[in-house]
Amino acid sequence: MSSISGQIRRDNAFGFDSSALDAEQRYHPLLVSNQGTNTMLRSIRDELRRSKSFTFSVAFVTPSAIAMLKQALLDFEGEGTIVTSTYLGFNSPAAFRELLNLARVEVYIHQAAKGAFHAKGYVFEQDESMTAIIGSSNLTETALLTNHEWNLRFSALPDGDIVHQIRGALTAQLAECTPLSPGWVDSYEASYVPPPRHTPLTPEDDDPIPQGAVVPNAMQNEALAEIQRVRDAGEERAVVISATGTGKTILSALDVRSVDPARVLFIAHREQILDRAIDEFRRVLDAPRDDFGKFVGSSREVDRRYVFATVQSLSRPENLRLIRPDAFDYVLIDEVHRAGAGTYRRMIDYLQPKFILGVTATPERTDDFNIFELFDFNVPYEIRLQKALEEDMLAPFHYYGVTDFQTAEGDIIDDTSNLSQLVAPERADHIVRAVATYGHAGASVRGLIFCSRKHEAIELSNLLNDRQVHGRRLRTVALTGDDSIGTRESAVEKLERGELDYILTVDVFNEGIDIPTVNQVVMLRQTQSSIIFTQQLGRGLRKAAGKDHLVVIDFIGNYANNYLIPIALFGDNSLNKDSIRKRLIDAQEAGAISGLSSVNFDAISRDRIFESLANTSLDSMQNLKRTLVELENRLGHSPRLMDFARFDAADPTVVAGKRGSYWSLLVALKRVDSAPTEAQEAVLTFLSAELLNGKRPHELLLLQSLLADEGSVTQDDYVRLLERERCNSESSTVRSVSRVLSLEFFTEAERRKYGGRPLVTLVDGMFNLDPRLRELMRSSQTFAAHIWDVIETGLYLARHHYRWFGTLEVGQRYSRKDACRLLNWESNEQSTIYGYKVDYTSSTCPIFITYHKADSVSESTRYEDEFISESAITWFTRSRRTLRSNEVRAIVENRVPLHLFAKKDDAEGSDFYYLGRAHSAEARQEQMPVGQRAQLDVVRMRLNMDSPIETSLYEYLVTRSSPDAPRS
Repeated sequence: MSSISGQIRRDNAFGFDSSALDAEQRYHPLLVSNQGTNTMLRSIRDELRRSKSFTFSVAFVTPSAIAMLKQALLDFEGEGTIVTSTYLGFNSPAAFRELLNLARVEVYIHQAAKGAFHAKGYVFEQDESMTAIIGSSNLTETALLTNHEWNLRFSALPDGDIVHQIRGALTAQLAECTPLSPGWVDSYEASYVPPPRHTPLTPEDDDPIPQGAVVPNAMQNEALAEIQRVRDAGEERAVVISATGTGKTILSALDVRSVDPARVLFIAHREQILDRAIDEFRRVLDAPRDDFGKFVGSSREVDRRYVFATVQSLSRPENLRLIRPDAFDYVLIDEVHRAGAGTYRRMIDYLQPKFILGVTATPERTDDFNIFELFDFNVPYEIRLQKALEEDMLAPFHYYGVTDFQTAEGDIIDDTSNLSQLVAPERADHIVRAVATYGHAGASVRGLIFCSRKHEAIELSNLLNDRQVHGRRLRTVALTGDDSIGTRESAVEKLERGELDYILTVDVFNEGIDIPTVNQVVMLRQTQSSIIFTQQLGRGLRKAAGKDHLVVIDFIGNYANNYLIPIALFGDNSLNKDSIRKRLIDAQEAGAISGLSSVNFDAISRDRIFESLANTSLDSMQNLKRTLVELENRLGHSPRLMDFARFDAADPTVVAGKRGSYWSLLVALKRVDSAPTEAQEAVLTFLSAELLNGKRPHELLLLQSLLADEGSVTQDDYVRLLERERCNSESSTVRSVSRVLSLEFFTEAERRKYGGRPLVTLVDGMFNLDPRLRELMRSSQTFAAHIWDVIETGLYLARHHYRWFGTLEVGQRYSRKDACRLLNWESNEQSTIYGYKVDYTSSTCPIFITYHKADSVSESTRYEDEFISESAITWFTRSRRTLRSNEVRAIVENRVPLHLFAKKDDAEGSDFYYLGRAHSAEARQEQMPVGQRAQLDVVRMRLNMDSPIETSLYEYLVTRSSPDAPRS
């Protein structure tokens, strides 16, 4: 019996006979229902990774679903077949053209004379088995991710009857098919009639809005209620933060409708914005055209009920004098992040309305102007990009990070590339190939290409105009800051009419331009700022008729700032490398991010992102100061650690850990004058370094209880507290908590660092707070406030970042010291673990694996640990160990639970991913060579995981960086 056949038999027995059986769960039957991370998209991507061929038999296909799977299909090295249909006209010509554009995939159209084609099956062939996913999901974005679906995944051996049945069914289907070809699609398109909207076949099931009525959606209702709450509190100003494309103008008009002011002034920085705003206000307010006037250029319609003005015209002193300060009850300012300019301030200082509402997508400023202060720190509502995508307020996007051009000499585009490299004909060819591969094949392209330099945009436009994509010559134009507004507007109109394919620009279209039909954004520049990246991405996120999704093609070179890409895509402002790295890995595993959007990287680009992340210092004093100032501006006061957590700003552990404690960081940044005393700093450093991370809430809960209950709590009461809080309350954990808070757990050097005195002692069943700590808190309100801040923030992190229970969680990252504490060891033995250690007091054995050893690692410790699969790893003990060694025998005989931790390499720092429990098997004595002649005893064994490692984490760990990726 081969190992694969044995696994399948065990996994099927586990799935169909008894879940109590021992199985690797790589091939076990699984109900895929799109609940949580158990999605069809993830399952298909997983199967493609381990298969040699596939056949999809699906009735319905959408272009967006193809885009979700495109990178996975490009990475797939085997043979692929897709069988689909024309049933009910669901599949559009665009979908068929996207299918035609897939490399190495044969597509067939089912042509049965009778009966509807309604198949929904995904079949994958491995070397020694077949896996099928059969159920209710078509190849549509909602069926792959969000619909409530039932699909059964199962595996079988080649001689199984179900394998013969499936192959027979596929053979019969193919006999009734015709190959998909360009001519077939042309013929289909000529007679194609789209199915009616709002049939059960479409994902858009909302009732149509009555003609002329604008009904606020759920999020707009929530925002309107919050704005009204601000007014009810007597406030006269507020700013709403709303991502580009989420309907800021409609929201403003809805608020005006609810307030019904006598007169309204709308201010923007471009006349074109005013024209669109007037149209939207008219639709919402259902008011006659004569009620609307413009104040721009020579137009002076200031006597109308609703006046729409440009800041350039209105801010002139002679024009402001034409308007009484109290002439308008309600003033709206669009793109209010610009309000730091003198022109805006002059208007705002002059006008005296009953209420001013500012709206912006990006309140963060680089000129030190505080937008929030201008609006009295009233932010009734905020919707950032990720939330807007999840709420289906924007068009979904599919991001592809692809490798930028490399010269024949091996030079890769980077920060120092000269213009000749940026505009080389070979680079233009490279861009065209990528656009043809990743861009729209079934829809007319309306694209923006962001370049790094003006001359690059101009020269590349000329080169692209000599090239073809999908048999059509490209039509592009370059726009720079040197072009007039009229020239820009003319180009935009041509793009919208379909007379241009792409506009190439530098920073002209970062904001203030609204082209809803844009369906491609191409980035040919390094990311200098996550804000600018998000602004450029946002140019294509507005919904528009006939727009299925936005394609983003990002050419990633050897840029030092590549780490900003995931920060922008995921909205991760934590300044925590581990957090960003995990988001990248999770996105690769899930295949999707917010809503129906996806993020994909080719192998080299992914390596460049990880390398850039490893080489940057996210927690620099400059970054910390910027983040602190932004949050301070938002709040109107110095933020607490809890504010960083609550507003999802920088990770509080990063903030507090930079200088030992947050108080000391504030001193270093000159935000406060008085520094903590040595005794105060020691306590705060302990709490910040050991407990703030929230990996176990137990110590924090005890401190919270002691501080609230006059300094004493019985052990029994503490156990009952843990039980009420649904935390692990085992006696070994309670002992561990006691040793941590008494500092007995720590090394002598650590105890000195943390002040040398216990914070808490356990005497005769009673936990007692250290009297000196109580006195320190009584004598300094600042110190007491910092103590409470750490406790509250740590508990918040424990509840929101971990599962609160207080034990190791698979997929989270832990240091050796964390493992000692959470496995309830008597003391911190991180310095003597040396890869693994059996602790007989707690009866546990953590095993730490650095998968890719540094070149500097000595031969006697260069163990060739190697993953066999997501469920097993070949592992070596330390050298000079035999099967008779006591510690080895405990591991080989599985006398203690084995906890497996791993990291890719030392560039990741001191933390390891917790992979879960494992059991040893197949141990044997071996010798490892050292130098020319020496041989050292070592024991080799197989560690079988209790549960498989997530595929993306597995691939991240085992894959060495591409030789083309930059190295440290």
